[in-house]
Amino acid sequence: MEQLRSIPTKANQLADQVYERIKKDIFDFVFLPGDRFTETEMATRYTVSRTPVRDALYRLEREGYLQVSFRSGWSVRPFDFKRFDQLYDLRIVLELAAVKQLCEAESAPDIGTLLDVWAVPEGERLTDGNQVWALDEAFHHQLILATGNLEMARVHQEVTEKIRIIRRLDFTQTSRVSITYDEHREILRLIVQRKAAQAAIAIRSHIEASKAEVHKITLHMLHEAKRRVQAGAA
Repeated sequence: MEQLRSIPTKANQLADQVYERIKKDIFDFVFLPGDRFTETEMATRYTVSRTPVRDALYRLEREGYLQVSFRSGWSVRPFDFKRFDQLYDLRIVLELAAVKQLCEAESAPDIGTLLDVWAVPEGERLTDGNQVWALDEAFHHQLILATGNLEMARVHQEVTEKIRIIRRLDFTQTSRVSITYDEHREILRLIVQRKAAQAAIAIRSHIEASKAEVHKITLHMLHEAKRRVQAGAA
């Protein structure tokens, strides 16, 4: 019976597809913060019934991308940069603790797979922003996992999911992709050499620089998206 319940149904698969499409449109600023819509409008937009739309919307609401009101329907949650800053601060605390543990552990940390990805010659580096973004998320999460603290990893994953909407923008800039490779490689080198203080400085600087960059890019993209909407309405 347990196996039967775990098999995805066509309805679940459709809800997953709608969820991914709406989330992409939010990430790409097709839907802007504050935009309102109904389930019926979304069902028409994505040519599906209201049931998978409703499932997808509630999932996005739980993840913090949407908010719902019984009187006014659904809306894209406004950007709360203060909240994002607090989440980035929490991420820094977690990753500083992880780096310290890895540098001070009795046995050498298992970060060989990370070195295989990031300590490569420039000619072998990936240049696609979406691919590097996914690898970047994996890099930071695997540092936490390498400590063996699963509760820390769980909290870190929750933080990562909450800031993903802006964090991924860091990799829309070619220069930031190259910098990420350099900084990740340096962080790993310092961990391997057990230089805890220097590794802590490196990872804090790395995360804070990324936070500043995505803040700037987000504001720019919001401005451009609003400008396009206004031009289209004129």
